[in-house]
Parts: sequence; structure tokens; C-alpha cells
Amino acid sequence: MDRPRTLTAAFVRTVNKPGRYGDGRGGYGLSLLVRTTRNGRLSKTWSQRLYIGGKPAMVGLGSYPIVTLAEARAKCVENRRTVEHGRDLRSPEMPTVAEALEKAIATREQHWRNPRTAKAWRSSVHNHAAAIIDRRVDQVSTADILAVLNPVWTTKPELGRKLRQRLAMAFRWAVASNHISTNPAGEALAGLLPRHAGTGGHFDSLPASEVPAALDTIDASAAFWSTKAAIRMLALTATRSSEVRGMRWDEIHGDVWTIPANRTKTAKPQRVPLSSAALAVLDQARTHSDNSGYVFPNRRGHQTTVEALSKLCRDQGLAMTPHGLRSSFRSWCAEQGITREVAEMSLGHTVRGVEGAYQRSDLLDARAEVMEQWGQYVSMKGT
Repeated sequence: MDRPRTLTAAFVRTVNKPGRYGDGRGGYGLSLLVRTTRNGRLSKTWSQRLYIGGKPAMVGLGSYPIVTLAEARAKCVENRRTVEHGRDLRSPEMPTVAEALEKAIATREQHWRNPRTAKAWRSSVHNHAAAIIDRRVDQVSTADILAVLNPVWTTKPELGRKLRQRLAMAFRWAVASNHISTNPAGEALAGLLPRHAGTGGHFDSLPASEVPAALDTIDASAAFWSTKAAIRMLALTATRSSEVRGMRWDEIHGDVWTIPANRTKTAKPQRVPLSSAALAVLDQARTHSDNSGYVFPNRRGHQTTVEALSKLCRDQGLAMTPHGLRSSFRSWCAEQGITREVAEMSLGHTVRGVEGAYQRSDLLDARAEVMEQWGQYVSMKGT
């Protein structure tokens, strides 16, 4: 691909050659750094070159696609104005890990049903990450995170997984707040931590309360866009992996996705209500649409494989399989008091023993309300 004079959304999305790409004159010093991580994945991060106090400085703006080209440009304009008013962007108010953790908790705790969840986050990080808890976030490396996780990763895998996710969320807040440019507890850890014994089972699942953070972790990875989007769609629709991987544009009509009989386990057509969050995923997918007809094609335009989805979960240290998201949804339904008929039909199950109207209806309207609530729940952001 030819390098444009100024960056374009298409170029940023498709460029795969490592290097630094500037936004040209008038770009306020914006550049995109493309590099290959240790585990072979592509990483794209934004930075801005500025003169602060008469000296050149590089300011991190976050990673793509979490921060889009338009958002990076807007940040550059804001930063330039800040510097022109005499303020130093490299503020001495650089937060500590403990302060970043509190910010991450504050963005999530209003959605937590159990008031003890915030205490559990603080306790695990303060007790097991004591070596870094009082450091500034810009002074913590991936090696430091690894040193924190190693003592518990294999001996206490559940604790290790939660500790990693909580640290990743704290540093993700720091990235989004422009304090640092990369997350030391994020993608770089994937190839450094051993796989947990016992993970990779067919139906490993997370508690529903941990699904939002898990999806945030997946979104922040450098995996191919369709792999990440397919997992989010799995979570939002509670459908089967094969159904989402084979999802085609001609199956979608407005806010209803009709899975043909030859692709359902019941061998009958299945109508799936699409929540606002699911429709947003489709909007994103349309920007990548090719001629394959698949909503989530792989790099070659073929159907994404189940192994690609499973591997992404493993690489991010998540104790879940894509199929396990259905179990997380079913548990949430039970917690919310959703009727058995609506919950089971939402999963595409044949409900036996029901009478009357249930025999003649697929309860689409009732299921749509449930999926909208579920979509809002799992779309809670950690930053």
C-alpha cells in the first residue's frame, strides 16, 4: 500500500508494515507506530511530538483501534492548545498504580451487584502487587507485571487470572487518560505466561459479572478485528459459535437476525433479536465488509474458525471458551429472574413442557427486551 501524504482511516486500518507513519504537515506532530509484538501480533499506537519548555517530547495518545484517527487528531489539537497555554502535558500528577486502580474501579462499581466486588479488587492488587502499587504508572514495565503474576499464576490460577485482569484494567485507564502509551499488563503478556492447566475445556465460562472486563481485554488485544468482533457478538446474542462465525449479511433484516435451518442445532430457522450493542458491532463490521458475504470473515475472506476464537481467549489469559459465554448469559438470566421459557428460547433451545401461546410463539418481543438489558450489561466499559 502506498504511504499517503496524510494518514487516512483506511490506511491506519490496513497498514501492516512495521514503522512510524506521520500525519504530514498540519498534523500537529501526530504519528502512528506500527510494530510486531513478541508473540507475532501487530500493535498500533498513537503518539504526538511536541516541544515542551523548548525541548522535544513524545506524548502517548493510546492505541488503535481503541483510539481512532479522528480521536487522535482531536487529542493533538487539544494538547497543542494546552502547551501553548504554558502547561506541561507530562504533568507531575502522574498517577500511581493504586490511583489508576481506583479510577478503574470507579468506572465500573456502579454496575456491580455485589458491594464486596470493589473490596476484592483492592485486596487482590494491594496484597499481591505490593511491589508496584505505589509506583507511577509510567515506571511499570511488562517485566514488573510478570514478576507480580509469576508467584500465583500456576499455583493459584483463579487468583492469577483475576489479578491480571484487574491490573490490565488499571493500566488501560492510564492509557486512555494519556498517562502512558502502552498497557504493560495487556497484549505483551500473552506469550510470556504459561497456559493454565485445565483451561481449554469445551464449556469453561466466567461469572456474568466478569464478562464485561473480559470483552474489554479482548477488544484491547492486537487480534484481527473480525475475531474480536465475533466474540463480542457471541456474548451479545448468546448464540452458538458456528452460528456467529457463519453469520451472513443477507440473514440480517433490521434488528432481527434469522439463522437458516441448515445452520441451527434444532434444524429450524431461528430469529435472534439484535440489541443496540449488537447493532453497533454490525456497524463496525460494515466498515470492513468484503465480497465474501460473511459478517466476520477472516483475513482471507473465509469463515472465521472456532480455533481462532478459542486461541484469542487463551492468549489473553481468560478462563473461558467462546461457547462458555452462553453459560454466563444463562446464569445472568437466573440472577435477573428471567423466565425459563424466555431464557431457553434466547439460547436457541427447544423448550419442552410448555403450553398455550408458548407453543405458537418464539417470544421475539420478550427476548428482545432481555437481550437489550444483557447488551447494556456486557457493554459496560472499564475506561
